[in-house]
Amino acid sequence: MSSAEDTTSQILTTHSVGATVQVVIDTLFARIKAGTYPVDTRLPSERTLASELGVARNTVREALDVLTGQDVIHRRPGSGSFVKFRSDPKPETSYSSLAREVSPLDHLVVRGILEPELVRLAVINMTPRQIEELDQTLSRVEAVRTDPGEFIEAEEDLYRKIAEGTGNPLLHSCYELTIEACRLSYRTALRRRHLTPQRIQEYQKRYNTLFNAIASRDVESAVEFIKLHLIDEQKLLLQEV
Repeated sequence: MSSAEDTTSQILTTHSVGATVQVVIDTLFARIKAGTYPVDTRLPSERTLASELGVARNTVREALDVLTGQDVIHRRPGSGSFVKFRSDPKPETSYSSLAREVSPLDHLVVRGILEPELVRLAVINMTPRQIEELDQTLSRVEAVRTDPGEFIEAEEDLYRKIAEGTGNPLLHSCYELTIEACRLSYRTALRRRHLTPQRIQEYQKRYNTLFNAIASRDVESAVEFIKLHLIDEQKLLLQEV
């Protein structure tokens, strides 16, 4: 049995916890194992996790206590919970190899092609339920105050919801590759440096504007917004080269 499986077994069998707490433990540990929360990264806040998982904050806190006791995460007073468990590295896929070769400029060019069409189709095709889910994801984006890593994670999920809303699984998969390319390149590190609390707040206002355009089925405004947003992203990149 691998170390990951050993740890899972211990978490499942050595603690007497409620069923809801166990679901939160299993969900968080699965994300850690999958690399959604890599080693040394900060977990979302208790409030964010509680909102996302639909449970009370004390349920999340109890689950985090279990994960802390199993040495999966560790707490930093005043800073939050950080991943300590190192999952087994995933085998390199052809997509991962391609993503590593993408330059920041290539990445922006592809975003410039994909994102206006993603937004256009999302405005047309998103169901009321998907718009409600997008609103919930936007709430996660808006809940971030200072943590760039937490903001980037929530921002990625916002774009994923838009890509899903196109109703085109191939287009959605193509956009997943652009997210992976961003994560595997220095682009993410660049964004972390520039995501000051003031810039996070500015982006939150922008995404609120985008959501309102999508929710009101305003194709022209939504597409125009994303084009202007991409121009700003390009300016940020040019400052670094």
